[in-house]
Amino acid sequence: MATNFEKSSNPPSPENGWHKDEYGTATYSNPQVVAHGMHGIEISDRTRLHRGLKARQICMIAIGGALGTGLIIGTGPALARAGPASIFISYSIVGFLVYLVMCALGEMATWLPLSSGFTGYAVRFCDPALGFSLGYTYWFKYIITTPNQLTASALVIQYWCDRDRVNPGVFIAVFWLAIVCINYFGIKFFGEFEFWLSSLKVIVICGVIILTLVLALGGGPSHDRTGFRYWKNPGAFKPYIQDGSTGKFLGFWSTIGLATFAYLGTELVGVTVGEAQNPRKNVPRAIKLTLYRILFFYVLSVLFLGMVVPYNSPRLLSANKKSNSAAASPFVVAIEVAGISTLPGFLNGCILLFVLSAANSDLYIASRTLYSLASEGNAPRIFKRTDARGVPIYALAASAAVSLLAFLNVADDSAKVFGYFVNLVTIFGLLTWISILTTHIYFVRAREAQRVPRESLAYTAPLGKYGSYGALFFACLIALTKNFNVFTRSPKTYGDFDTTNFVTGYLGIPLYLIMIFGYKLVMRPKRVTPLTADLYTGKDIIDREEAEFVARKQESMKGHLRGRGWFYRHFIGWLF
Repeated sequence: MATNFEKSSNPPSPENGWHKDEYGTATYSNPQVVAHGMHGIEISDRTRLHRGLKARQICMIAIGGALGTGLIIGTGPALARAGPASIFISYSIVGFLVYLVMCALGEMATWLPLSSGFTGYAVRFCDPALGFSLGYTYWFKYIITTPNQLTASALVIQYWCDRDRVNPGVFIAVFWLAIVCINYFGIKFFGEFEFWLSSLKVIVICGVIILTLVLALGGGPSHDRTGFRYWKNPGAFKPYIQDGSTGKFLGFWSTIGLATFAYLGTELVGVTVGEAQNPRKNVPRAIKLTLYRILFFYVLSVLFLGMVVPYNSPRLLSANKKSNSAAASPFVVAIEVAGISTLPGFLNGCILLFVLSAANSDLYIASRTLYSLASEGNAPRIFKRTDARGVPIYALAASAAVSLLAFLNVADDSAKVFGYFVNLVTIFGLLTWISILTTHIYFVRAREAQRVPRESLAYTAPLGKYGSYGALFFACLIALTKNFNVFTRSPKTYGDFDTTNFVTGYLGIPLYLIMIFGYKLVMRPKRVTPLTADLYTGKDIIDREEAEFVARKQESMKGHLRGRGWFYRHFIGWLF
């Protein structure tokens, strides 16, 4: 029987099953409750995660998880295909969509910070079949993207060291071992490492934004003040597939999918709630700042990029044919157009950091997603076993083993085939957003039916369920139309029907649906209604952990000045 946390009054003590872990957080280990078990909440020492992620680490992971090659490289093809106004509008629209997804996730995560993450919310609030499908599609996405990031790192190294001199497999092995060790050393080490690596990514993006603004205002060697010149000639919109207004709209819509790819990974903060200190305070703060960071890092960067690089630049067209190195970045094109010759090598090193950080966080997500599936009973129980540091070592080992597929990319032909798999799993990112929004709608229905007052929530989505309805419609629209060009026939500009991209672009949707209905057919789970949705099981345990942490934090702050923590929160915390 679920226990309402407001009725719980027993203070945490060893007599009633509580003890402190290495982070000073009260954790529950009552043998009777452990034997009974609770899906989504692990309270045994052998299966629980440790809440070792600090507030600054969560905030940085929230933005650093999405900053990567999708922004610094992927904006090039979008600009060349549709023009500067198209990418500015598409990145703004998708950015607002991402914000609504994060708000929906934040409302659920702060009410019940499950160790199983948003797969657990889908099981409890919506349908166990949705949680099953969401968990496996999300895990599949990251066990494919992790080796892809490792391959990209080897390609970046070729900027300095040709593959004829050193086989790319050597660098793949070194980087693979590095990210496995970082994840194995525990959440405290991972959080600190990812904080500083993500901080470097943020600094680089800030530098790139400032540089492009300076170049647009005539601060480059040529002192050519471009302003919005390229928005007039060659133009703000470039026709795609067809001429005229229809072609300009098709060009704009074709960049929606590329913008979506750049934002994928923002939702990973929902994976960290099971290891976050004081999640009801730290997670809302990270989500509230998401909108400002989207506007600054994404919208401003594509706006300034469109001011300094014309979409018909021969250098931009040449860069889009390159691999994941500095030569492929449109920002490097901007630097070269301005006549600066010393920065491409430096930016290539920064891209290497971007890729390694992405590979590190991707492996973390893959291991925690498999752990979440096991916690919900949808994967073998061995994958929810943790060591003394709270690391799900078997889930980590399985995910790391699959990432060895990166060695397939040592051969050129295999790399091409592997690229199709990457296209396939991109749709899973959109399906994840769709699942989160759907779950949030059901969550709001459940708390309204069970008369949970809004005031009792630590965070509520600003637009409520109506914002999730709108975002859900738009996410479904993108999922169905992001590869619309495979249906067109234009011999001059595109060619005949593209079978390969059709399969890789849409196969994820039937797989997702097959897992949902297959689970229903085989497992026959009970229907979750607003009145039967489980909003409380385990909540009293999490509340006790939070109360203990807050009390310990207040005790440690007595007699101390506001210090650098106050300065960080009020002056640079919105950005970092």
